[in-house]
Amino acid sequence: MENWKAKTKLVHAGAKRSQFGELSEAIFLTQGFVYDTAEDAEARFIESGPDDYIYARYANPTVRMFEERLAALEGAEDAFATASGMAAVSGTLFSMLRAGDHVVSSKALFGSCLFVIDDILRRWGIEVTLVDGTDLDAWAAAMQPNTKVCFCEAISNPTLQVIDIAGVAKIAHAGGAQLVVDNVFATPVFQRTLELGADVVVYSATKHIDGQGRCLGGIVLGTKEFIQDTFIPFNKHTGPAMSPFTAWVMLKGLETLVLRCEAQAKSAAAIVDALKGHAKLTTVIYPTDETHPQHELANRQMSAGGTVVAFEVKGGKAAAFKLLNNLEIFTISNNLGDAKSLVTHPVTTTHKNLTDEARAEAGITDGMIRLSVGIEDTDDLIADLLNALKQV
Repeated sequence: MENWKAKTKLVHAGAKRSQFGELSEAIFLTQGFVYDTAEDAEARFIESGPDDYIYARYANPTVRMFEERLAALEGAEDAFATASGMAAVSGTLFSMLRAGDHVVSSKALFGSCLFVIDDILRRWGIEVTLVDGTDLDAWAAAMQPNTKVCFCEAISNPTLQVIDIAGVAKIAHAGGAQLVVDNVFATPVFQRTLELGADVVVYSATKHIDGQGRCLGGIVLGTKEFIQDTFIPFNKHTGPAMSPFTAWVMLKGLETLVLRCEAQAKSAAAIVDALKGHAKLTTVIYPTDETHPQHELANRQMSAGGTVVAFEVKGGKAAAFKLLNNLEIFTISNNLGDAKSLVTHPVTTTHKNLTDEARAEAGITDGMIRLSVGIEDTDDLIADLLNALKQV
């Protein structure tokens, strides 16, 4: 299996069949498991093998198939699936940190991630330093003797800043810390984050992995030692496990992940070309485009620029709302990574709880719009955007 290409792994890796020989993966919709004898129960609680299960909050056969399949794609030794992307982020950080520790994080984060790091961790006596994630000198200057974790989004939401994963990993490891990367925007298709030096990678599986707007989910990937000895002991007791039905949906999503992401990224790049220089736009942002200030880094780390485009409409919120309300194909929704093309206004949705000062510092303006490009016909998407811009 190690020699299989990504598309093959996403169809076959981690598959387990029951005695009935089903073709599609089975949903083991059970929370508990039975034992032939009391001695068997005792033995399983002492030491469980790879196919020995105790309780679905700890592990489940369908969930395990999903974990093993994505681990094979990511090149991770092990993985644990969670009930949501934020359960993956918070569960990772909570399992790694305790009062008196220090975290260095990029400040350009999704609103919920920023709340966990800048509010909850501080409440628990954990020191936090927020830095400009694109500035390696800032990362280095922020390190302290008690720094345990460095955290970043590989590509920030929604301004699409690109973090030098290898550079930050080198700084983190030199200071005795581990690097945790939220890789949602880069996707497991376009970036090999562990190979770049990250220790732990987290995803909101709600996004590209499901990719069809059905289920919440998350997953944490890393070494077997980290998953088994650090993450699971904390999280099996606090309860963020993914449900078997959700895992089955995610397995179906994985089968088409590469096909969808490649098509979406190709359309996203074409949309950028169509929008660049438009008289009603101040800027168009896409990581691998030559106009992006970090396009060389993005092209070095990623095989494509991803599925998300951001741009700023002249005229602020009123102009942005006018554009959104005149779109016919793009659907107004704060999700991303879906087969349907989605659009949102970050200032009034995903980042509305930030202060004006914090939004300004992050570059999130009243005229900014975030596009999540779907799998519709590219020409139709471009025509939809250009027609909406005419109404602004």
